[in-house]
Amino acid sequence: MSRFFAASSESESDTEVSEDEIPLKAQPVPTYVVSDEEEDEKRVVKSAKEKRYEEMQETIRQMRNHKKIKDVTNVLKSFEELMPAYNKALPVIQKEDNGVTPRFFLRALAELEDFVNELWELGNEYRKNSMSKNNAKSLATLRQKLKKALKEFEVDLQKFRDTADLEDEEPEQTKAETESESEDEEIEVAAVKEPKAKVKPAKLEDEDSESDYWPSESDSEDSISSEEDETKYINIREKFLKKNTQEEEERKKREKKEKKDKEKEKKRLKQQEEAHEELEGQGDWEVVRGGVPMPIKPKMFDKNAEITVESVLKKLNEIVSARGKKGTNKAEMVDMLQELLEIAEANNLGPGVSVKVRLSLVAAIFDYSTKVSDAMKVEHWDKLLVTVDQLIKMLDKHDDITLNEQITEENEQFGSSPYKIRGCILTVVERLDAEFIKILKDLDCHSNEYVIRLSDENRVIKLIDEVTSYVEKQHEKSADICRAYILKMDHIYYKIDMKALDENTKEPTSLNTMDRLCKFICGKDNTDRLRQRAVLYQIYHLSLHNRWFAARNLMLMSHLQETIQHSDPPTQILYNRTMVQLGMCAFRYGSIKDAHNALLDIQSGGRAKELLAQGLLMTRQMDRTQEQEKLEKQRQVPFHMQINLELLECVYLVSAMLIEIPYMAAHESDARRRMISKSFHHQLKMSERQAVIGPPESMREHVVAAAKAMRNGNWEACRNYLINDKMNTKVWSLFKQGDVRPTLVRKIQEETMRTYLFTFSKVYDSFSVQRLSQMFQLELRDVHSIVSKMIIREELMASLDEPTQSVVMHRTEPSRLQSYSLQLADRLLSLVENNERIPEIKQGGRIPMQQGYRDRPYQRREDGKGGAWPGRGDRERTRRGVYAE
Repeated sequence: MSRFFAASSESESDTEVSEDEIPLKAQPVPTYVVSDEEEDEKRVVKSAKEKRYEEMQETIRQMRNHKKIKDVTNVLKSFEELMPAYNKALPVIQKEDNGVTPRFFLRALAELEDFVNELWELGNEYRKNSMSKNNAKSLATLRQKLKKALKEFEVDLQKFRDTADLEDEEPEQTKAETESESEDEEIEVAAVKEPKAKVKPAKLEDEDSESDYWPSESDSEDSISSEEDETKYINIREKFLKKNTQEEEERKKREKKEKKDKEKEKKRLKQQEEAHEELEGQGDWEVVRGGVPMPIKPKMFDKNAEITVESVLKKLNEIVSARGKKGTNKAEMVDMLQELLEIAEANNLGPGVSVKVRLSLVAAIFDYSTKVSDAMKVEHWDKLLVTVDQLIKMLDKHDDITLNEQITEENEQFGSSPYKIRGCILTVVERLDAEFIKILKDLDCHSNEYVIRLSDENRVIKLIDEVTSYVEKQHEKSADICRAYILKMDHIYYKIDMKALDENTKEPTSLNTMDRLCKFICGKDNTDRLRQRAVLYQIYHLSLHNRWFAARNLMLMSHLQETIQHSDPPTQILYNRTMVQLGMCAFRYGSIKDAHNALLDIQSGGRAKELLAQGLLMTRQMDRTQEQEKLEKQRQVPFHMQINLELLECVYLVSAMLIEIPYMAAHESDARRRMISKSFHHQLKMSERQAVIGPPESMREHVVAAAKAMRNGNWEACRNYLINDKMNTKVWSLFKQGDVRPTLVRKIQEETMRTYLFTFSKVYDSFSVQRLSQMFQLELRDVHSIVSKMIIREELMASLDEPTQSVVMHRTEPSRLQSYSLQLADRLLSLVENNERIPEIKQGGRIPMQQGYRDRPYQRREDGKGGAWPGRGDRERTRRGVYAE
């Protein structure tokens, strides 16, 4: 008999006897103590499916809580925990659910995808200003991982979105519980329904002993009622377990709340319907939900109204009058203008009205962007391109339409030809081109979306060409034609025309187009800005196509170096870009000094990225305000127009190496040796500070290693450091104009030979020209030419002996001891000078000046209005002149 049916009493006399009259033995006291909490715990045996599903549901619950507060970092962590949990549950899903993905898991993925897309569509400005750095970074990571994970569930998610609403459904866990419990039902339900053994209740001692063997009527009734109660439970175990009613209460509350919300929604809808029925005859009233009231939407024409030019223009003014007002729905305004345009064209009101409505429609599309710095959305951009294209074609088709900004609104004529309309199509296209640049700068340059938007450039160029032909046909002012030409040059100057690289080609190329446009602007334009930009565009394009001498001469004749500091920042950025391209053209041509001089100003300060408008440098000192930083970001150049900074730095360092190393060898013992390239010397010093120098890896390390090899006269090692597979991939293959490596190898041979002659001229009495030719693999005439130039420039004190074909050195240079003596003499002289100045400074006297300046009086002007004493700068320069003599 089960021990649960035994009854006990506090007194020792109370005993219980079973049917077989076997007295119950006292239960032994357990050696451990069970606390009340452990007794109250609900012990549940769970299947593998329940465990896996509960783990996934708990992770999903945490992820939803993090989404409510937009904690993207923790959402990412929960997602990273959810996917391994699903992979663990996958064998159970395939075994018990036939591989069908759980519905709650699909719901979580769908909600997470909507959450990520919603945050991503808010744009970069929102992520930078409203989200923390960690959250923004986690959002990008979560978007990539989610996109990769959703590929596996594309079909299931599509079916889920098509068939299921996103309301909460019954959890899958309850189904699993019922299935697991049904297994025990078959085994235990029979035992439950069997008649129970009748248990005799305990009696008091004074009762008759015979009555103990037969139950009374009340006992039998109690036993029957207990049997009826026990049949309520499927399992005996459930009868004695503690009931967990918390989940049931929460479910009831949730159902009650949903029911209440549905009743409220029905009541609200019913009230709206009743209000509409009451106000059907009253057109002056409109039911609104609350908040800021929107402007009343102008009604279009009645069914029987006559549509004329005047009525359409009146309706147009009514719609446009709401432009710029608070609460105006911009999308609704665009829709109304589109509808008005269709009505005007359907009633054949003439091209004048169509052009006027289209101009207002274009202005309304431009108004979508609330801020000047914000980029236009893609759908608005596509609509803008189509509308502007239709407008230009209509203007080109009808020659009797005059579109000019000088026409006043009173003088506009729409009814009959010739049509006169106030506006400027050139301004529209300029604004469209600026919006296109903003869209490109707002996108991620490494994404596919950037490439898709960049393909719209062909459509923009086509519109610019159509506007240019329209302006030329209308015989507009030369200023308008110059504006159209500069727009066209803006999209041509940075592109390489492969046909133009061949100097002997007779086909028309972009060089011919750029030359024609530049000449027209320089001859007709009255503003300095357009003329400067046109010349810079032309120099850039010539440099890009290896026209070194033409580009250099145009730069020198334009005198832009003298006036560029007075230009606006975009023009200065264009000047920097042009100088960089000119320097790289000189490097490809082989003019190393010109290349170094052109790139020196850009590379010397370490601010090449900022000067070329290709990014901002993060400085420790806050040297720019937030407004300045915003303006500089607006001036940034789109990614497809940028110059490779690593290629630029490599060209500059190689040019500095080819100039600096021979100079250092020639002036090794000169104390007054000047520094040609500060950045190149910095790289050399950084290399010398390293304790262990390994094989070069970066581009800078390759150039430094090549410089050391050149310093030792080893031209082959220098060549191998600069020209190898790694450098070819990083640098030299980026030159699309041709292979620059043969020219570079030739320069390395020449400059290494010059370095060798400077270094060992104090050791040898003569050099054999034949030997030099073999060492550096140069022709005899090239060696003869290089040595002759060095002798003419007095860089090398030597003479050429023709019969013996040798270079005879002249010992006129001071030895190392003599040079050190000269340095000591200079320093002693400066020390004496300082000692002489100390007494005079203490006595308050003035510094002695050169004779002629000592007794100079106060210099009075000829007109008698004031004068000046000799300045301190004059005295300092005079003193330096005295000691130099």
